[in-house]
Amino acid sequence: MARGGPTLHGGPKLHQDRRRELGQSFRDGGAHYERVRPGYPGESAEWLIPAGARDAADIGAGTGKFTALLAERGLHTVAVDPSADMLEQLRRTLPGVAAAEGTAEDTGLAPAAYDLVTIAQAWHWCDPLRASTEIARILRPHGAMGLIWNQLDTAVPWVHRLTRIMHAGDVHKPHFKPPLGPEFAGLESHRTRWEDPLTTADIMELAKSRSYYLAAGEAARAKVLANLDWYLHEHLGHAPGEVLPLPYLTQSWRAVRA
Repeated sequence: MARGGPTLHGGPKLHQDRRRELGQSFRDGGAHYERVRPGYPGESAEWLIPAGARDAADIGAGTGKFTALLAERGLHTVAVDPSADMLEQLRRTLPGVAAAEGTAEDTGLAPAAYDLVTIAQAWHWCDPLRASTEIARILRPHGAMGLIWNQLDTAVPWVHRLTRIMHAGDVHKPHFKPPLGPEFAGLESHRTRWEDPLTTADIMELAKSRSYYLAAGEAARAKVLANLDWYLHEHLGHAPGEVLPLPYLTQSWRAVRA
């Protein structure tokens, strides 16, 4: 899905029904998501790709923001997502990439066919044990699974307050490790700090792509936008349309099929 979530596994665990409800909020709006959501740093993809890898599957691919990095690096890449709307946008953006509906728990892909399986911004929507079993099934022996998250860099004070206003809850605690099934071993991690240049209007549109906003009622949505307008233009003093370098931290984890 390549999309952010309200709570990651470093915090309270989402009830299964609530997780499904919030995930459903991303089924539509692929064009808006593609326009306002950030991509990923190439460094993250390069760290994840095993030496000699030829074939990759990007699960929860959304509109293809991480898929593109794999394809650009010469991997024969297949994209999988449960949202037909997201995949329609992906096919327009990446016409050379095969794309099919499916989930991490049931990809529909052939067994032992991939050297790398990636899940960017979506593992927190998955059942980690069922998904691990399915991913191990489609990986070749000693293939790798990569889990990737973009999060706003809350080490920067003004960004920390911004995340609270946006209800951008996908910020990992320092001790966080993604839960994996017994099929995987040797978990390693990598961090990249980078900046995404956005106008103040873009940041407000970014808030509209968050799961909190998508699942909220009209009053809650209006409050988020009013608070953002005040924070960006009055409190921080930025002019409408001014471009800001928005700091991100991309966290990647890699594990090998045992």
